[in-house]
Amino acid sequence: MEPLQTALLDWYAAERRDLPWRRTSDPYAILVSEVMLQQTQVARVVPRFAAWLERWPTAAALAAAERAEVLGAWVGLGYNTRALRLHAACSLVTRDGWPTTAAGLRALPGVGPYTAAAVACFAFGESVAAVDVNAARVAARLGSGTPQELLPAGAAADFNQAMMELGATTCRARSAACPECPLAPWCASAGRVEVARRLHGGSGKPRFEETNRWVRGRVVAALAAGRGLPAEIGAERLAVALEGLVRDGLVTRDGQGHSLG
Repeated sequence: MEPLQTALLDWYAAERRDLPWRRTSDPYAILVSEVMLQQTQVARVVPRFAAWLERWPTAAALAAAERAEVLGAWVGLGYNTRALRLHAACSLVTRDGWPTTAAGLRALPGVGPYTAAAVACFAFGESVAAVDVNAARVAARLGSGTPQELLPAGAAADFNQAMMELGATTCRARSAACPECPLAPWCASAGRVEVARRLHGGSGKPRFEETNRWVRGRVVAALAAGRGLPAEIGAERLAVALEGLVRDGLVTRDGQGHSLG
């Protein structure tokens, strides 16, 4: 094993956060965690992940649930179509079994290259780089090879986790802590990382509450709670959101009104 790889693995062993999905090799639990973590902060996911697995401990249990139940349990995690794709993926693996490679997992609904690689590596031991935005940033700043080229033989799972952990906690996009980084001796960018500048006012970007995504979230939350549609949002914005939700299969429309799934 190369010194760079050893240094990162030693750092990870000492500094890694104790996250529940790192304590299992169950492909279902790992898939749930990866889908929940897409654009959602770890702190928000941890309690929701535990509650989800308590309610639906296996892929078969989730596959047997009603779509409306699944959507209701997802409220607050955002991007509700993820819940439906997770439900559909679990229906497929319940029927056909789990693909055990990244290439095979790509065939499941909602499973892209990163998620497929993560499940293949963490659940089935495939030596494949799981490249999220954090791991990609670390590799790019290092300039020592692609994530797959950096992967050590026999330690792919821990190395993948270590790359992501380093990017999330130390080699961050806007505040790289080079003096604290275990890879600084090998890093082409150490001490001179160009961090992305955060945009401030005047960018023209709307507030979240002004977006259709916010309205969609409010509608799904209201229906999951058994309340009426949030009329205070305004009829025009509600109509646009409902049209998209019905088209995406998140909401159904009948003579009685609207309901989830």
